[in-house]
Amino acid sequence: MTDDDWGLLQDLLRASVGKNNYTNWIAPLSYVGSKDGIASFSVPTNFLGNYVSQNFGDLIVYQAQQAGHKIQRVHFSVLKNAPSSVSKPQVSTQPKPAQAPAKTQSATIPDALTSAPLDNRFTFDSFVVGKPNELAHAAARRVAEGGPVTFNPLFLYGGVGLGKTHLMHAIAHELKTTRPDLKVLYLSAEQFMYRFVQALRERKMMDFKSLFRAVDVLMVDDVQFIGGKGSTQEEFFHTFNALVDQNKQIIISADRAPGEIKDMEDRIKSRLQCGLVVDLHPTDYELRLGILQSKVEVQRAQYPTLQIEEGILEFLAHRISTNVRVLEGALTRLFAFASLVGRDITMDLTVDCLSDVLRASERKITIEEIQRRVSEHYNIRLSELIGPKRVRNFARPRQVAMYLSKQLTSRSLPEIGRRFGGRDHTTVMHGVKRIEELKIQDGQIAEDIEMLRRSLEE
Repeated sequence: MTDDDWGLLQDLLRASVGKNNYTNWIAPLSYVGSKDGIASFSVPTNFLGNYVSQNFGDLIVYQAQQAGHKIQRVHFSVLKNAPSSVSKPQVSTQPKPAQAPAKTQSATIPDALTSAPLDNRFTFDSFVVGKPNELAHAAARRVAEGGPVTFNPLFLYGGVGLGKTHLMHAIAHELKTTRPDLKVLYLSAEQFMYRFVQALRERKMMDFKSLFRAVDVLMVDDVQFIGGKGSTQEEFFHTFNALVDQNKQIIISADRAPGEIKDMEDRIKSRLQCGLVVDLHPTDYELRLGILQSKVEVQRAQYPTLQIEEGILEFLAHRISTNVRVLEGALTRLFAFASLVGRDITMDLTVDCLSDVLRASERKITIEEIQRRVSEHYNIRLSELIGPKRVRNFARPRQVAMYLSKQLTSRSLPEIGRRFGGRDHTTVMHGVKRIEELKIQDGQIAEDIEMLRRSLEE
């Protein structure tokens, strides 16, 4: 692939990713050459190279292959002269060379108001609400109305795959639809750092400050990444203060509470805590099942002839409990696999297809731990739980423990029976079936099981 080929390829990429994505991420690339199926580019910063690799690398390879070039992957490296070559790709592709350099120099500042790309899947309509996230959802909805600022900032935090980014994108989508008059800027903390560093290098700090202080709504995702970055923290602090003083809305997300962010200055922690801080708790069984039921309709639209056996969604909601992204990915893989092999989705197919996911997602919960927790919950001795007595006070907790052992571990029915005083596997089957019936009939049993499940999965 030659320099001229790259120039033509840039036109295709601009049409694919849009003007602003092209300006911010593709234009700074300088084509170096290709060898053995690898197209090499120089980039001004490692961050830009990593971002392009993750978000546009496959697209570059695809467009190159469509154009007849034997490119299999792309490689990015930072060269000492990279800053001076930032505008090179645009100069070669702009119809008005005399104006191109000026546009390239300023594009990273004023054009950035269009925000980082938003995922069209992440809307309020597609967000499944349950007890663990209902407060975060309600707060996000309030902010998305675009009315008077009632809490500033809104700080959303929680672990991976709990819905922080989904809510951030949903707020941005809603504001752009209902309040197009507002200047909404959404970006990750890493993008904030990149733009800050780029402004420093290009001596455009006044433009940078003007941009970030001119927005009506500033949204920064994964703010924990600015921890330890002294100069970036300083600028973030001043930007934060300037917007608060103007009564502009700020929305922040992180993987932990403000006070727990490592290497974050105390004054910034204090500022982040002055609004509404909302924790997105780990999903419970009902919420995971609701998410699966929502996503399975999408899959059925793509694979209308596939049948899914009853109980599969419940099984997945029980077994994959730590990460919603993994849960959704497992469902996608399951439908694709069933379609490829031409079989309906049964329990056997599910276990075969998702064996690695189920192993990785299995919390280190043992039958012994389940027995101990159940004994403590029902205030009986462990020896009574696994002993031979069949009186109701011991039999019902024993069945609960068997049920949880079947749901939360990968142990077989015969092995579970052996751990319960050498009982036969048919006894375990009967106990599991009985608890499944009682969960529907007896609200207290259902509550006990959910409480025990949560304590075991913590």
